[in-house]
Amino acid sequence: MEEKRVRICDIARELGLSSATVSNVLHGKTNKVSDRTVRRVQSLLEERQYIPSMAGILLARNDSHIIGVIVNDHEKYETHTLEDVFISASLNCLSTEIEKNGRFMMIKKTRDMEEIIKFASMWNLDGLVLMGFGEQDYTSLRSHMRIPFVVYDGYCKNAERIYNITIDNFDGGFQVGRYFRQCGHKHALCIADNQRCMDKDRYDGFCAGFGRNAADFMLIPMQKVRRRQFYLENLQRLRSVTAVFAVSDYYAIDLIHFLLAQGIAVPGDMAVAGFDDTPMCEMVSPTLTSVRQDLSLRAKIALEKLQALKARQETETTIMLPVRLIERSSTKL
Repeated sequence: MEEKRVRICDIARELGLSSATVSNVLHGKTNKVSDRTVRRVQSLLEERQYIPSMAGILLARNDSHIIGVIVNDHEKYETHTLEDVFISASLNCLSTEIEKNGRFMMIKKTRDMEEIIKFASMWNLDGLVLMGFGEQDYTSLRSHMRIPFVVYDGYCKNAERIYNITIDNFDGGFQVGRYFRQCGHKHALCIADNQRCMDKDRYDGFCAGFGRNAADFMLIPMQKVRRRQFYLENLQRLRSVTAVFAVSDYYAIDLIHFLLAQGIAVPGDMAVAGFDDTPMCEMVSPTLTSVRQDLSLRAKIALEKLQALKARQETETTIMLPVRLIERSSTKL
C-alpha cells in the first residue's frame, strides 16, 4: 500500500502548534517564532521525512527566484516552436545567465496575452523575458501587469515603459546588400514571410546596401510544404537573380536545400545569406553566410535590466546591439 504523505497540518497537530507556525518555519519566516519552537518543528519534519513542495516554498516567498521566459507560439513554427534553432540558442543563453544570477528559468510558449498574465501571477514570477511578440502585445501587457518584463526578441519601437533589447536590423540587412554588391552581383532578392517590423528593417537595409532598383522582394509562405510548392511555381523568378538574402537562417537553409534539389549550385549559380548566425550555419553544406548577433550579451543585458526594474532604478527603454556579417562558403566561389 502506498505510504500516506505527511502534511503540514499533521506536523502541527502532533506538536500542538498552528499550521501557520509550522509553515512559517518551513519557509524560513522565523522572526516571530521562538528558537525552541523552530528546533521542535525542524526535528519532527526530519523525523517524519516531510518532503515540501518546491512550488509551495517559492510561492510563499516575496522573491520566488523564478524568471519566466515566454515565447510566441507562432503558426510559422508549425508546432515546433522550441525546436527552432534561433529560439533554442536564445533559451540556452538565457538559461546560463539566469542560473548565474541564482534564479530559476520557467518556459512557456503561447500566443495568448491572457495566458501570460495568469502564468506570471500564478507563479509569483520575479520578472519576464518575452520573445517574438509585437508592439501591441507588449503595450497590452504593460497596462495589465505590474511584474517587470523585458523584450528580448520582438518589435517594439516607440512604446512607453517597454524595455526593449534589440539589434540593428537595418544595418544587418545593409551589410548583406553591400557585400553582395561588392561581390559583383547585379540582381538580388530578399525573401521573408512578411514585410513588416524587423523583417522590413532588414529589407530596407538590404536595399540601401545593394541598391533599391536592383533588390527585389519575394513574400514566401510560412508553411514548409506550401513554401516548396511556391518556389517551384516561381522557379524562373528565382533563376533571374544571382544572390538571395533570407531574413532568417531557417529560411536561408531551407532555400539552399530546395536550390540544390533543383540542380542549382550554391554559391556557383546563386549566393545565399541568412540572418542570426545560429549554430546551424556551420553544420550545413555549404556553410551559411549570416549576420551575427551576440545572444549571450543580449541575455546578460536582459537580466541586468530585470534587476534594475525590480529595484525601481531608472534605465534606458531601448538598447540596440550591433551586428556583423560572417562570410562563409554559401556566398564564396
